[in-house]
Amino acid sequence: MKPGTKKNIKLALQGGGSHGAFAWGVLDQLLDDDRLHIEAVSGTSAGAMNAVALADGMASGGPAEARKRLESFWSATSAAALYSPIRRSPIDILMGNWSLDNSPGFLLMEYLSHQFSPYDFNPLDFNPLRDVVAGGIDFDRVNDGGGIKVFLTATNVRTGRPKIFRQPRITLDCVMASACLPFLFKAVEIDGEAYWDGGYMGNPALFPLVDECEAGDVVLIQINPFYRPDIPRSASDIRNRLNEITFNASLFKELRSLAFLWEIIHHEDLERERYRDIHVHAIHDAETMLALRVSSKLNAEWAFLTYLRDRGREAAKSWLALHHDDLGIRSTLDISWVFSESLRPAHLEEGAERNYPIAAAAQS
Repeated sequence: MKPGTKKNIKLALQGGGSHGAFAWGVLDQLLDDDRLHIEAVSGTSAGAMNAVALADGMASGGPAEARKRLESFWSATSAAALYSPIRRSPIDILMGNWSLDNSPGFLLMEYLSHQFSPYDFNPLDFNPLRDVVAGGIDFDRVNDGGGIKVFLTATNVRTGRPKIFRQPRITLDCVMASACLPFLFKAVEIDGEAYWDGGYMGNPALFPLVDECEAGDVVLIQINPFYRPDIPRSASDIRNRLNEITFNASLFKELRSLAFLWEIIHHEDLERERYRDIHVHAIHDAETMLALRVSSKLNAEWAFLTYLRDRGREAAKSWLALHHDDLGIRSTLDISWVFSESLRPAHLEEGAERNYPIAAAAQS
């Protein structure tokens, strides 16, 4: 790379409610690094909201404005929840626990969502985040063809297939469709089709970044842990782990496809130019995310959001210190583990190691 040349990256932003503030922190740090250029972003749910805030800010005034737009979005999100009954209990506040497991408002919402559909208990389809996104994002700028490419994923309710919303037709409804949790909100209807949260089929979708962007580095900003060392035993722990597994399932499948593509390129003597030679990376903080329970995804307190933002900044800073020089050269996310239940390819020598390192990310 020539001196002064920026490294081109594409971002994959997972969804996870308030945990998306961790991705805000990562983005804030990446935008502050003038060695990087963000070509495209694929986002789901909270990742979709981060994606449009990023694209809006970049189109408006570049990285500095994008950082301001992200902070404004998360500040407005916290303000919208200021008087929500779904808040931490006094005991949790006293103990420094970010969970809502003991919140009367959260427990009531959980009960209602298991007994009634949102068509029953939320007939007006009230969603405070809709007003936050509508008031803070300029979709004309998001759809600017000269800016960052944006891909948002939702799940088609009728077909069960992923739906990718692309410029120049990204709207407020597209964002809300990507973040539509079916137990809380009515399906979002767009052009006669109904959509739920994109996390069920793409959290986030990687294939648009591979198929529709220039060859380069895909950086996954990971919110939902792949690996937990302990077996869940309580009902709430089981629900927590099922939530993580469900919202990682589609990502696993796409990582497996990329790993298979890597095998073809590197072990079958095929011309590399015929394929997209993608380098895959992940920025995450397993220690922080493993300590959070699924109920905290609905905790929009400013103190919690800024805590996650700061953890995201630190994770990105550490990752860049270790792996900036690897961008454009090699993957730093080892996806060989997705083959653990497959028959070993005959052409690989016994004991041979693949050159893609996440064993650490998957098990740390």
